[in-house]
Amino acid sequence: MTDGNPDPATAAHPSDEAAPEYDDTAIRFLEALWGEGYLSPGGPDEVRRVVADLDFSGKRVLDLGCGSGGITLFLAREYRPAEIIGFDVEQPVIDLATKRAAQQGLADRARFVRGVPGPLPFPAESFDIVFSKDALVHVADKETLFADIHRVLKPAGIFAASDWLTSHDGEPSDAMKAYLEAEGLSFGMASASRYEGAMKKAGFVDVRTVNRNSWYRDVARAELERLKGPLYQPVAEAVGSDYVDKNIRTWSAMQAVLDSGEHCPTHIFGMKA
Repeated sequence: MTDGNPDPATAAHPSDEAAPEYDDTAIRFLEALWGEGYLSPGGPDEVRRVVADLDFSGKRVLDLGCGSGGITLFLAREYRPAEIIGFDVEQPVIDLATKRAAQQGLADRARFVRGVPGPLPFPAESFDIVFSKDALVHVADKETLFADIHRVLKPAGIFAASDWLTSHDGEPSDAMKAYLEAEGLSFGMASASRYEGAMKKAGFVDVRTVNRNSWYRDVARAELERLKGPLYQPVAEAVGSDYVDKNIRTWSAMQAVLDSGEHCPTHIFGMKA
């Protein structure tokens, strides 16, 4: 396993020259499981929960770690910000997201930017809202990450996100090590306490987190059963049976740390003072 990317970029692989973690095969597999444009669980309903208290009208929004663009385009269509920019460090997802924006007639409101791992390529105080969905897990250095997010937010700007956290910092359990090895992605997981501390250090106020383990524990179990059952053959035809079998093993390992509570999908909120 890798230890995550130390730079403040999202959905990041360890170096700009490395092969993308979210290549065409990964995109097809995850979208078969979670819906077109979604590379993390919960679909539109979970996004609505994260942004339930936000007003997007007339706002400039950054979707950090936008993946293949489904959430960015959902926010553009349903919440109608003045502009939303999806940012990611991997080219395959940016290409697909840009194509979908044009197909859906949203290119005037939603655009997609690829950047290299490192500081975000936007001036200070560029955005009213920074949103992210299960992408910051790829960044090990939470303190530098949140300092950079704070930098690009306007005064009184809002950060609202979902991410994959752990219940504690320090040495992971054997079950978590097995899950991370099975996942094989550049995860830099940390606890809610570390996220909250990093945000407050960066200057965020009204910081809060909401543990979503109980929700995803049951959802992931249903996903695993679908992979083993009705989804197996159609997904195997798209990406190969070996790839599906590998992910069945990954989901089984993930279920163990969801059931123990060590894996904690979490909503995260804060405001720039």
